[in-house]
Parts: sequence; C-alpha cells; structure tokens
Amino acid sequence: MTTRRRQAAAGSHTTRRRSRRTLTIAVASVVLIGLAVLGLQYAATDGTPAAYALAPESVLTPRIRQAPPRIRENYRFAVANRDTLSKFPCFCGCFLEAGHRNNAACYIRDVKPDGTVEFDLMSLG
Repeated sequence: MTTRRRQAAAGSHTTRRRSRRTLTIAVASVVLIGLAVLGLQYAATDGTPAAYALAPESVLTPRIRQAPPRIRENYRFAVANRDTLSKFPCFCGCFLEAGHRNNAACYIRDVKPDGTVEFDLMSLG
C-alpha cells in the first residue's frame, strides 16, 4: 500500500471516529435533556406529575380519603378531568354490571347542580 493510501485510510478512520463521538455526544445530550424535562414534570412535593390537574382531597368522601394514595389520586383526577376521562371507554367490564359508558363513570356517579360530587365507590377495589 502506498503512503498516500495509508494516509487516506487513516484520515477516513479518524473521520469515522469523530462522527461516532459526535453522534454519541448528541444522543447523550438528548437523553439528558429528556431526563431534565421529565424531572420538571415531577415538581409537586407528593411526586404527582404536574402534567395534569388534581382536585383537592377535600372533595373526597371520608371513605375515599382512607384509600391508598394512588386510589385517592385517581378519584381526584376524575373530578378535575371528568370531561377528558369521559372520552375513554371503561375496560374492566363494569359497563355490563353497572352500566358505565366511560371511564369517568367508574369514579363519578353524578355531579349535583351545586357542584357536589356523588362518587361511585366501585374503583375503591
């Protein structure tokens, strides 16, 4: 192999190494930025993602307030996001037994004209 070919081959190898290094740095940067954004979503003190609204615990009945934190969060989400939740069908089959037409009905039976929420307790477990 001539000297010129060796130099060209070495230059090509160096260029590939730089490209790999640049790609590695770019991927690592994207991952770190993604993790930072994800970390900002968990800014609430109780670990609840700040990406969606939750109703205050005070709207829950005493029985629901005794449920585990994740169950309480589900009920609070249902109260604050009923319109959104009503767009999703129920997947547990309660539409057959309880007549639920959407996922919001698994948590909220009715909302009175004064704003009082009547809960469905089936999601307590």
